[in-house]
Amino acid sequence: MIIKTDSERARRFIAVGVLSMLVVLAFSLESMAGVLVAPTSAIMTEGKRTTRLTIKNPSTDPKEVEVRFAYGLPESDSLGNVDIKLIDSAVTDPRSCMDWLKAFPRKIIVPPNGSQVIRLVANPPEDLPEGEYWCRLIVRSSEGSMSPPPVAAADAITTRLNMIMETAIVAKYRKGESVARLALLDTTAWIDTIAGRVSVLLDMESQGNVSYVGVINGRLLDARNREIMTQKLDIAVYRQLKRRLDFPVSLEGFEGPYRADIRITTRGRTDIPPEDVIAGNEISLTTIIPEDRRR
Repeated sequence: MIIKTDSERARRFIAVGVLSMLVVLAFSLESMAGVLVAPTSAIMTEGKRTTRLTIKNPSTDPKEVEVRFAYGLPESDSLGNVDIKLIDSAVTDPRSCMDWLKAFPRKIIVPPNGSQVIRLVANPPEDLPEGEYWCRLIVRSSEGSMSPPPVAAADAITTRLNMIMETAIVAKYRKGESVARLALLDTTAWIDTIAGRVSVLLDMESQGNVSYVGVINGRLLDARNREIMTQKLDIAVYRQLKRRLDFPVSLEGFEGPYRADIRITTRGRTDIPPEDVIAGNEISLTTIIPEDRRR
């Protein structure tokens, strides 16, 4: 005869409870999944004033989708942390195109595992100067219904949790010749002993008439030219921006002084179709990491 103790029963109960919780969580995450938007950017030009986006619903429930336009550029603080603040109205930036971009349709129901195409149309002013104009397309999705809701009793109280998710993609309109040019204004490097990393802060400015979209490639080396680590960071510089390239690595076993070889280029983006990337200048530099500048 096998006798199960209370502790064994408790452990079995906990294991079953955890398994049930994980199963419920998995179904919950699937039902809360938003829609997928492709491509991840919408580019229009003088010769191509319309483009299409595909909204894909990967879940087993219908999704109600609404699109709208907002304005917001990447902005950075003194440490290179980037944030985008979206503005829905009263935009005064002359490079904003949100007032003359239209989306058709703006509200749709995407069936389970289905997709829907949304068309974007640009109607710019006739006297628009050459250059690039920007805004954000906000895709808002929530649980939808393909059929009318059931009629409840007059005195019944019903509740429903409706998860709302938003995705923001960049929309651009280009007129005339597009020139992408980046200038490096300043570089600061240090060893962060608390976080266990080496950091390089790059202060950049776009000096062309379009945003500079590219990649920062970095190599961290020691005094014997041994490669410690490589890092890569996607960037989009519209005006001025600071970005921090972090090498989260222990320097134990390596010899100082350390240096970082940095290359900034418009090549190497895998998330943007090649035809949408404006080729620009490349910047290469080597910066010595001051060992006395430890934080």
